[in-house]
Amino acid sequence: MTIDLTAGRPQPADSTSTAAAALRELASCPVHLRTDPGYDESRLAWNRAVEQRPAAVAKPKTAHDVSRLVRLAAELGLRIAPQSTGHNAGPLAQRGLDDVVIVRTGALSSVTIDSVRRIARVGGGTIWDPAVTAAAEHGLAALHGSSPDVGIAGYSLGGGIGWYARQLGLAANHVTAAEVVIGDGTIVRADADHDPELLWALRGGGGSFGVVTALEFSLFEIPSAYAGLMVFDISRAEEVLRRWSTWAVEAPDQVTASFRVLHLPPLPDLPAFLRGRSVVVIDGAVLASDDRADRILAGLRSLKPELDTFLRVPAASLTRLHMDPEGSGSGISGTAMIRELPEAGIDAFLSAVGDRTSTSLMMGELRQLGGALSHPADGGGAVSHFDGQFLAFGGGPVMSPEVALQVGADAAAFTRALAPWTGGRTYLNFVEDAVDTRQGYDELTWRRLSGIRSAVDPNGVFAANHQVPRLYEDGRPSR
Repeated sequence: MTIDLTAGRPQPADSTSTAAAALRELASCPVHLRTDPGYDESRLAWNRAVEQRPAAVAKPKTAHDVSRLVRLAAELGLRIAPQSTGHNAGPLAQRGLDDVVIVRTGALSSVTIDSVRRIARVGGGTIWDPAVTAAAEHGLAALHGSSPDVGIAGYSLGGGIGWYARQLGLAANHVTAAEVVIGDGTIVRADADHDPELLWALRGGGGSFGVVTALEFSLFEIPSAYAGLMVFDISRAEEVLRRWSTWAVEAPDQVTASFRVLHLPPLPDLPAFLRGRSVVVIDGAVLASDDRADRILAGLRSLKPELDTFLRVPAASLTRLHMDPEGSGSGISGTAMIRELPEAGIDAFLSAVGDRTSTSLMMGELRQLGGALSHPADGGGAVSHFDGQFLAFGGGPVMSPEVALQVGADAAAFTRALAPWTGGRTYLNFVEDAVDTRQGYDELTWRRLSGIRSAVDPNGVFAANHQVPRLYEDGRPSR
């Protein structure tokens, strides 16, 4: 489909409240305004630490509802921000929402599995759990992440690092098609034969290019995996991390794993031996036979963990392997791309997160990169590989404004401590603050993305967590 670049942006309405009220009157789906009783509930992001107060919240049920919302917003001088769950809502809120309509895509939830072509088609608001379950019924697996209730669209458009990533690469590069409402309200299909440039941008470029109402992606014949976790006492953190960091760089592409320091609260729903403890956890998945997997993991098992659950499991169970919280949460985090992790880097990581008496962070993590993640994917999108050996992530829960200040400070200290060993492009899916989005891309990719944004959204209707600007815009956060 040809994209019309001639449309000019209409004059904005007298005020955002008047414009939002007009949008509600003309929309074909429910719209909550700031003065409505249902507004506060509908505006909440998955991450409750994010305070987002948009001009309105819309809840479309069809792609045509979305199309009408986009057209109306353009005419009324409002902007549109799609959001299925709000796991990464912080950057959007920090950029300002006074003229923004958050479009909740949760009702656009559907899953269709084509087992012959090994393709899944999902609605734009679908989360991973039902899609993984449906694929498993056919002995197939998707490149899902570590949480069952993350939105597929946001995860995939930003890159998508899952348990098979070192062998199969990023989820974004296995998106085969998307149906998108672009800036003039037109519903377009982007695939290899229709708007391939838009498909390229969506595969790693994030949500700046439109509202995704449906997504199609490849599935893989993975009915099971050799997966699990190992647990060590925190007193062994240095010993285990030194072994794991060397093993992770040398390990074959068949394995994808992570290392975590966890400071666990004394919650009754935790196993008794973990309540209130600080521990080291290694978890991961191996796409190999049991014998081959045992050989790959032998160097870690020789450390004699107090718990080792690695065994052959159904592939669908991996959505909960990482024990990520389900349902809404409240947290602040920091992240860094780690070029290499020498002994000094190991010491810095453990100094930042290893002692629960000196940090409010509940978790410090290193995700293993390399393998297929270390080189450009054939026919890949805007993000198809990473330059680092590890992806670091540290965060903690927040229950009050005072705690939020402390966790925020400790998360910033965590990333500063690792700064001497960082390098390469930032993985924006893990960045919870408004930053200069160009950090996620090389210069040629950045210019190409800006050109595509200018084509599909010439009037700047869309607001994204990590905004790709139009060609004549700066793109850095203004606040």
